[in-house]
Amino acid sequence: MRAPTFTAPRIEAAIIDLDGTMVDTADDFAAGLNGMLAQLDAEETTREEVVGYVGKGSEHLIRSVLAPRFAQDEAQSRFDEALALYQDEYARINGRYTRLYPDVEAGLAAMRGAGLKLACVTNKPHRFAIELLRQYGLFDYFTVILGGDSVARKKPDPLPMLTACTALGVTPQAAVAIGDSENDALAGRAAGMATLTVPYGYNHGQPVHKIDSDGIVATLLDAAKAIAAHNSPT
Repeated sequence: MRAPTFTAPRIEAAIIDLDGTMVDTADDFAAGLNGMLAQLDAEETTREEVVGYVGKGSEHLIRSVLAPRFAQDEAQSRFDEALALYQDEYARINGRYTRLYPDVEAGLAAMRGAGLKLACVTNKPHRFAIELLRQYGLFDYFTVILGGDSVARKKPDPLPMLTACTALGVTPQAAVAIGDSENDALAGRAAGMATLTVPYGYNHGQPVHKIDSDGIVATLLDAAKAIAAHNSPT
């Protein structure tokens, strides 16, 4: 894995993704989608199919699942119905099949202990993100939490990252974006941040080493250690 490198004199904040970075929610997505598909009399999906679609927001997820199951015109005409059904299904099971990735809370605690300001920026709808962070005891680590519906544009657009920096009171150059996918790195880069990638998430089904980031870290705890080493060189 590429060792992290930073160009800013000091990292003051971390902007961290949720799905695929802090929590594995693929089985939640599959369950919610299957509840929706059953009501549309369509073939079930699988975790393996879903992981290729995760990370670009609910609308993209629904369109991707509908595309191979319906003719193009029908998929478009049934999109609004499918999205509403999915959101109802997902609200019922949010967090039920989720698991924390290793060393997530330890990493967040280490970052906070080192004085970093923390934001969670996800393309997941804000209400679902809040519920999930509360369920898994992570909510209180974050000063700012932005969902895919919190601002006008989602990652890979830099707007959510810039909005988080403004709310935290830091410049983008003093922040690092941490995520599992190219979208996270693209958003961070476009915002002028350093970027770190974890190797265990989804990345739209593509190899993580192809992401143009400033380094790959095995866990959030390793990210915290890399930031601490940069901020306090020996």
